[in-house]
Amino acid sequence: MKTYDTLAAVDLGSNSFRLEVARVSGDQLYPLDSLKETVRLAGGLTEDKQLDDAAQARALACLQRFGERLRGLSPEAVRCVGTSALRVAKNAEKFIPRAEAALGHPIEIVAGREEARLIYLGVAHSLPASNDRRLVVDIGGGSTEFIIGQGLKPRERESLHMGCVNFSGRFFPGGAVDKSALKAAEIAARVEVERIAGEFSRGNWQQAVGSSGSARALREILEQNGWSACGITADGLDRLRSQFIKAGHVDALELAGLTRDRRPVIAGGFAIMAGLFAELDIEQMDVAETAMREGILYDLLGRFHQQDMRAATVDEFMRRYHIDTRQAERVKQVALKLLAASGGGDENDLRFLDWAARLHEIGLMVSHGGYHRHSGYILENADMPGFSRTEQARLALLARAQRGALVKLPEFAAAAVPDKDRLLVWLLRQAVILCRSRAEPQLTDVQVAFNGKRIRLTLPEGWLERRPLTQRALDEEASHWETVGVKYSIV
Repeated sequence: MKTYDTLAAVDLGSNSFRLEVARVSGDQLYPLDSLKETVRLAGGLTEDKQLDDAAQARALACLQRFGERLRGLSPEAVRCVGTSALRVAKNAEKFIPRAEAALGHPIEIVAGREEARLIYLGVAHSLPASNDRRLVVDIGGGSTEFIIGQGLKPRERESLHMGCVNFSGRFFPGGAVDKSALKAAEIAARVEVERIAGEFSRGNWQQAVGSSGSARALREILEQNGWSACGITADGLDRLRSQFIKAGHVDALELAGLTRDRRPVIAGGFAIMAGLFAELDIEQMDVAETAMREGILYDLLGRFHQQDMRAATVDEFMRRYHIDTRQAERVKQVALKLLAASGGGDENDLRFLDWAARLHEIGLMVSHGGYHRHSGYILENADMPGFSRTEQARLALLARAQRGALVKLPEFAAAAVPDKDRLLVWLLRQAVILCRSRAEPQLTDVQVAFNGKRIRLTLPEGWLERRPLTQRALDEEASHWETVGVKYSIV
C-alpha cells in the first residue's frame, strides 16, 4: 500500500463546502490549508427534490476553485464526500458528473450513518483522551447526526433528516421569526429526536459535544453575550429564544458572535438544538473545533496504514452472516489468480474483487434460492461502515451478477457496466463455477485474454475433459456473455 505526505478531504455539506489539506507525520495529521464556502445546496432543493440551477451553479463555481487547490495531489490522497442534500436530490446522478469534472476528483455519496461515523472520527481525534462515553451531535444543513462513542470508536449512530437550512426555509421563510414559529420548529425537532431518545438520552453518556457550524455559532453567541460561561447551555438557549421573539426577524438580531453568513440559517439551527436539548435532557454541551472533514482525513490515513474500516466491515459481515470462510477463500484465490493472468485491474480493483469473493454467499442466510440476488440486496442496503453508497453499489453489482442471466440485470441490459467492472464480474463468475464442488479446483496454469468485447480463457490441457459438469457450466456461461455482446471462448 502506498503512503502519501499530504492528504486532502472535501466535505460537500448541505450548507457549506469545505476543503481541508493536511500533512502526514506517522499516525498524525497537521493542517496545511482550509477553505470554506457557503453554498447552501439544501436551499436549492425544490419541492420535488430537484437541485435548482442556481444551487448547481454555486456548487460548480466553488468546486472549480477547490479543484485548483487540489491540482498536483495524487488522486488516491484525495477523498470527496457528499452528504444529505446530494443523498435526497433526485437529479444528483446528472449533477455529480459535472461536479466531478469541475473538481477533478470522484465524489462519493455517503449514507447518514456513515456520515455520523466520519463525524465522530473527526471529533474524537480533537478531544482529550477519556474513558467516558460521549454524545456527539452535528447539526448540518440538511441532516443532524447523533453518535455515542468511547475513545475513537463510535458505538451508536443515527442520522435524522433535519438541518439548519431546511428547517430555516420550512419554519422561518424570508427570515421572519415569531413565538408560534419557534414553538412549531422546536416541537418538530423533538418529534424527530423522540424516535432515538431511548438510545441517546442522558444516562447513556457522560459528556455532550457539538460539532460543525450551527453548534459553533450558537456557542459564540451564548458566550459573547454572557449567557454561557462555557459552550451551549439550556439556560443560554432560553435567553436566545427571547431575543429571537423580540427581534421578529433574523435581520433585526443584534447579537455579538452572529456572523453574516450564519444569519440566514441561525433560526433553524437554534430550533433543532433547543429541541434536542429538551428531548435528550441535555443541560450543557461542549463544542469541538473539528468535524467530518477531519474524520475523512483520518479515515483516509487509516486506509494507508492497514486500518481500512472497510476491511474490518467485511470481516464483521463474514462473521455475522456465518459465511463459509473456506469456500470464500477458495473463490477469492481463484478469482485473484484469473485477475493476475488477465494482466488487468489496479489495486482498487483487486481490493473490491477480494471483498466481493469473501461476501458473495452472504445471501445464503436469507435463502438458497436466488441467493445471489439476496447478496446484492444486503450489500447495497446494509449499514456498512467505511463504504460509500457508490462502493456498496459496486459490491452489490458483483454479488448479483455472480450467476444467472446477465441480460436480466439492468446495468448489463443498458450496456452501462464499464469494462473494468465487466472484468471483475467475469472473474467472480468463473471463480464461482470453478469452485462449485466446494473443493480446490487444482488449476496449475491459466491464461486470460480480455478486451471488453472478447474473452478467451485457456485452461490446462485435459483439465476440462476430466470435469464434464464444469465444462457444461462454462459452455452455458459463454452463452450468457453472448447475450450482452461479449464473445467468450474456452480452450
